Amino acid sequence: MVEEIIRIENLTKRYISGIIKQKETYGALDVSFDIKRGEILSLVGESGSGKSTVANMILRLLKPTMGNIILLGKNIKEYKIKKYYENVQGIFQDPYSSYNFFYKVDHVLNQAISHSLSWVDIAEKERIISNTLEIVGLRGTETLGRFPHQLSGGQLQRILLARCLLFKPRLLIADEPTSMVDACARAEILNLLKKLKDKSGISVLFITHDIGQAQYISDRVIVMKKGEIVERGPTNDVFLNPKNDYTQNLLASVPSIYRKWA
Repeated sequence: MVEEIIRIENLTKRYISGIIKQKETYGALDVSFDIKRGEILSLVGESGSGKSTVANMILRLLKPTMGNIILLGKNIKEYKIKKYYENVQGIFQDPYSSYNFFYKVDHVLNQAISHSLSWVDIAEKERIISNTLEIVGLRGTETLGRFPHQLSGGQLQRILLARCLLFKPRLLIADEPTSMVDACARAEILNLLKKLKDKSGISVLFITHDIGQAQYISDRVIVMKKGEIVERGPTNDVFLNPKNDYTQNLLASVPSIYRKWA
């Protein structure tokens, strides 16, 4: 039986409307799903469907109104923050906002390894950082010692992925990680995520509005609309034989070089 990494149970987020009279509420989402070990699960939907809200609650950046998040058989409320982030890490769509441009890129890597491997000596830390950069397709001699503005968006995103790997997490939350990089870097990042899944068994929650990327990278897909799951299943089942009208409309809106225009 495949190990379950995380289970989302009736996860709900509601926002209070009004400034003085805070009585009315409106729902943002209500979802349930799970992710298995070594699986890439994609959340797909248009902007405002609630995908990033789900990611932020799993990353404990946003507090759920109701529902449970069960990580490795234990409610995340029972985890201390440090232990939780050893198991769950995230990368986001804007790599530039994750850096302090007054520091060299080494800073985010040194912070991570000092947190996860504080007992290791400096020489060993440098070796581990160099090896981790090679895993994500970078050479330390070409990236370390540089400031963020001296590197491309794709390189910065891969350094952030290397930072996550230094924690050896069980689950990676990838929230639109390719939306602000060029087409070549997108392919590299997608292939890298697949490689990590196959070699290390890491699980990935991949959040995207790009159906093509979801179809390429994921084992299973969940389609969201206005905070609700409207369709789910193995990737090919959902995209090749969609049951829900919303999924069909999403697929119909994907540009095709074979489509005849009037």
